[in-house]
Amino acid sequence: MSQNTFLRKAAFSVRTCRPGSQAWSQVVIRNYLGEAGEGSKSLSAKEETLLKIAKPKAEEIFQKHIELPGVDIETRRKRLVYRSKQRGWLEVDLLLGTWASDHVSKLNEDELDQYEDFVNMETIDIYNVITLRLDVPESMKRDGNGVVERIQEWARSSPLGKADPEKYREVKTDKNLI
Repeated sequence: MSQNTFLRKAAFSVRTCRPGSQAWSQVVIRNYLGEAGEGSKSLSAKEETLLKIAKPKAEEIFQKHIELPGVDIETRRKRLVYRSKQRGWLEVDLLLGTWASDHVSKLNEDELDQYEDFVNMETIDIYNVITLRLDVPESMKRDGNGVVERIQEWARSSPLGKADPEKYREVKTDKNLI
């Protein structure tokens, strides 16, 4: 969990130490509230200062993480196929990894850019877009012929969308997803 997330999910409480203890004063203690969303969502002045320092650094690290180095197109394709197969969710690994194995080698430079933008999304969002629970993001729409629209069309017609366990096993074996 990031510090920013922790700070948003923390509540403040004031506790007083017992008389006779060395520290007889009020102490501010953070209590983690999980997903309850209760408590104060404001940050102290010190936390605001730290956040202003940390946010640009975190954004810089994130940008370095998602950018692929300037390498030849074949290496880029291989990396995108690998990232498609290793999302961490079986469903997305199967759908996106299978599509990538079959189609990434045929994509041109612009289509690779579209696909990379799609792969950079959160896994849950990718799953929801592929399974038509969410519409294709406006920035990725290409009049029905963009990479993401083609992935959706493929998923609709793919045997993987029919939940056949034997087909899953066969595809995972054929595409080296095991």
